[in-house]
Amino acid sequence: MKTKFALIATAVAMAWSINTPAQAPSDNIKQEHKAAKEKCRDLQDNGRKICEAEADGQQKVSEAQAKVQERDTPRNRLELAEAKAEAQYDVAKAKCGDQVGDAKDACEKQAKAARDSAMAQAKLESQKQGSASTGASGQPAGKPQ
Repeated sequence: MKTKFALIATAVAMAWSINTPAQAPSDNIKQEHKAAKEKCRDLQDNGRKICEAEADGQQKVSEAQAKVQERDTPRNRLELAEAKAEAQYDVAKAKCGDQVGDAKDACEKQAKAARDSAMAQAKLESQKQGSASTGASGQPAGKPQ
C-alpha cells in the first residue's frame, strides 16, 4: 500500500514539474515586456511611442516564438512570421510620427508596403511547407504515383 502511494505521489510530482516549465516562458515574456515599457516612461513624445511599439512588438514576437517552440507547425511558424511583420510595421509607423504632411504619408505607405510584402512572403513560405508535407502532386508524401 505504501509503495503504491509513493508511486502515485512520484507520478503526480513529475506531472506537476512537467507543466511548470511551460508557464515560465510566458511569465518571462510578461516581465520583459513590463521592464521594456518601464524604460519607455522616461521618454517623451514620439520617442515614447516608438519605444512602446518596440516593446509591444517584442512581446508579440516572443509569444509567437514560444508557441513555435512548444509546437512547431506550419501554422505556428506563419503566425510567428506575421507577428514579426506586424511588429516591424508598428515600429516603422511610429517612426513616421516625426514627419509631417506628404513625407509622413509616404513614410506610412512605405511601412505598410513592407508589412504587406512580409506577410505575403510568410504566406507563400507557409504554403510551400504545407505542400511539401503532402507532396506537390497532392499525394501523401512517400506514396508512389
